Amino acid sequence: MAKVTLVFAVVFIILGLVGFIGTGSQFPTALIPAVLGVLLGIFGALSLSADSGRRKLFMHINVTLGLLGFLGTVMGLIEWFRMVGGAVVKNPSATESKAAMAFLCLVYVILCVRSFIAARRARLV
Repeated sequence: MAKVTLVFAVVFIILGLVGFIGTGSQFPTALIPAVLGVLLGIFGALSLSADSGRRKLFMHINVTLGLLGFLGTVMGLIEWFRMVGGAVVKNPSATESKAAMAFLCLVYVILCVRSFIAARRARLV
């Protein structure tokens, strides 16, 4: 799961940079996904350890970051669905970026939880 985390880290960094550049480099908050990506990258790299305790610690930190990222952007996902339905939103670029971040965070958290469950079952067998 650590390698998957590194892939998600790169995707979040790209999302943040595209959002920042796409808004004319005026809004530094567009870099929030990139900050999450850097954190996931750091802790993902640290979780590549052979020590299972260290790996578990850093992967739990990563899933917590993913969950916080989802909770912080879930309203953007809701706004995006409203926007697709025809509603006018204040800043469509920001709404799309937040929706993408919320979706990616949700997928990441689901993958992590599935991995944790599989690891637990394998340990019990």
